[in-house]
Amino acid sequence: MLEDLQTSLHLPPVLWNILLGASALITGLIIKYLLAFILHLSTKKNTGYSLIRSILNRLGLAVNYLLPLLVFNMVLPFMELSRKPMNFLTKTAEIGLIIAFGFSLTGLVKVFEDYVYNTYDLSKEDNLRERKLRTQLQFVRKFAVSTILVLTLCAVLLSFDSLRKIGAGLLTGVGVSGIIIGFAAQRSLSNFLAGMQIAFTQPIRIDDVLVVEGEWGRVEEITLTYVVLGIWDQRKLILPINYFIEKPFQNWTRTGSAILGTAFLYLDHTAPFDAMREEFDRILKTHPLWDRRVKAVQVTDIKERVIEVRFLVSANSSGKAFDLRCDIREKMLVFLRDKHPYCLPKTRALLEEGASKTLQEEELNQPKVTDLNPFNPPRQA
Repeated sequence: MLEDLQTSLHLPPVLWNILLGASALITGLIIKYLLAFILHLSTKKNTGYSLIRSILNRLGLAVNYLLPLLVFNMVLPFMELSRKPMNFLTKTAEIGLIIAFGFSLTGLVKVFEDYVYNTYDLSKEDNLRERKLRTQLQFVRKFAVSTILVLTLCAVLLSFDSLRKIGAGLLTGVGVSGIIIGFAAQRSLSNFLAGMQIAFTQPIRIDDVLVVEGEWGRVEEITLTYVVLGIWDQRKLILPINYFIEKPFQNWTRTGSAILGTAFLYLDHTAPFDAMREEFDRILKTHPLWDRRVKAVQVTDIKERVIEVRFLVSANSSGKAFDLRCDIREKMLVFLRDKHPYCLPKTRALLEEGASKTLQEEELNQPKVTDLNPFNPPRQA
C-alpha cells in the first residue's frame, strides 16, 4: 500500500523517507494523546486516587517515546535506503525501543506501588500491617527498578555484535575478577544483604518509632544501604542499614503503637494520696489522649526529704503518650499548688536552744566582708 502511494506521488527517495519517518512519529504521538485524552475523561470527576490517573502520570513520558518509535520501526522496511543507512536506522530504532520499553516497565512498577500505597493507608491509627507491607514494597520496588535498568543496559549492549564477542572473551576472567570485586565491595555487599534481611524479617519498618544512639525518631526511609530516621526536632539521623543487624536499639512500635507513659512528681511526705487519686481520675476521665487501658498513682520511692510519686497512663501512640504525660504533670502540679500547697517539697531544720546560742556566737566572731570584689581579699573590721 505504501509502495503504491509512493508510485502515485512520484516523490524522490530522500523526500519520501523524510515524509514517511515524520508521518510515523506524528502518528505515534497522535495515538498517545488520543489514548491520554480518553483516559483523562474517565477520571475527570474523580478527585481521589485513580488507577488510570496513576498510569497516566507514571507511564506518560515513557509512552511518548515508545509509541512513535514503534510506528517508526513498523514503516522502516518501506523506506528507500541503501544498506548502511538502513542498518544504522534499524539499530537506532531497536535501541530506542529497548530503552523506552525498559522505562515503561519501571513506570509499571511505580503504578503498582501507588496502588498498594492507596490500598494500605499509613495514616490510620493501627497501621502495623500497612507499615510491614510498605517496608517490603520499598525494597521490592528498588530491587525491581535496578534489575530492569541493568537488563535494559545488557539488552542494548548485546544488540551490538562486537560487544558480544568482547563479552565472550571476558567470560574467561570472570572467576578472578569476581573474587577481586567481592573483596573490594565487601562492605557494600554486606549492606545490601542486610537491607534484604530487614525487608523480610522486619526488625524495623516504615514509620516505626525508634530510640537509636540516644535519639528518638521515626523511620522515614529504608534503602538498600542506609536508613533515614526523622528526629522529633526535624533533624535527620542517617545510619548504615547493617547497624540494625549488628547493634541493639529500641523499637517502640514493633508489635503495635500503644505504649505506657509515666509522669513523676517529687512531694513532701505529707502529700494527700486520696485527693491526688481523685484529681488524677477526674483529669483522665475526659482527656482525649488517654486510651482508657491503664491508669495508676503509685509511690515509687521514699527519700530523706521527698517522696517520688508516679502517675502511670496509657495512650495509642508514643506521641500522644508524651503529650499526655506533660499534661498530667502540669495539671497535678497546679492542683497541689492551689489546693494542698503544704505538700510541695520543703526543707526542715530542728535547732535546739543551746545549739542556737552557739551559732549566734560563732556568727558574731566571724570577720565581716566589706568588699565583694573577687580580686580583692576580704578585710576584717
